Amino acid sequence: MNRFLVPCLAAPGNKITITDKKQVHHIKDVLHLKAGKPVALFDGLGNEAQAEIERISETGIKLIISQKPVLNPRKSSINIACAIPKKSKFDDIVDKLTQLGVDRIIPLKTERAVVKLSIQKGEARLQRWVKIALSAAQQSQRSILPQISPLTDFRELIKKSTGFNLKLIPTLEGERKTLKEALSPVLPLPANILILIGPEGDFSPKEIDLALKHNFIPVSLGSTVLRVETAAIAVASFINLNEDR
Repeated sequence: MNRFLVPCLAAPGNKITITDKKQVHHIKDVLHLKAGKPVALFDGLGNEAQAEIERISETGIKLIISQKPVLNPRKSSINIACAIPKKSKFDDIVDKLTQLGVDRIIPLKTERAVVKLSIQKGEARLQRWVKIALSAAQQSQRSILPQISPLTDFRELIKKSTGFNLKLIPTLEGERKTLKEALSPVLPLPANILILIGPEGDFSPKEIDLALKHNFIPVSLGSTVLRVETAAIAVASFINLNEDR
């Protein structure tokens, strides 16, 4: 069933209209949906509903809600802050982490980052990442859209990390725990989790030291050195397997 994002959901029997030009074009001219077609709606906050297309016009798609909205609560909030790799690989990171249910994706500015973004380029990339997340959420049938944060400096994020119950920093050096060892004592998973994914060449010693001083747990992702995008996907997948939702 086709799924579409709407600003808010109404009670059964009520009508709503999709007026976003891109969505109207997609429904009318790409999918060629007709009146009477059932569709699924979600508001990006966890609410879902089934609806039926009542009328299609050039300016809007009118729908009637046929099933009561359902709230799908999350038990844990998974936040992944990731250094930006070369080329357009962060696009893939946003896509895959959205599919894996990550709640917040933070593009991370680190000392050893290869990609340097200006404010203007950062804003343009952010808009693109939001669109990619929406598309991935629709494809994977997520009812909650992930939050895509603006480019954030490593030190700024560390200083604001006090509200997280579990903080992990995968790194290649020093004494580390496996992910299983780090998660086992806190199962079921706590409410707010933050994981940092470093750039090619790992975080700098100063960054790791700062994270440790703010109670981040250093972890290993195995015996091989993973690419940035692989590390992000591996961490999200492992946490998903350990989350009791």
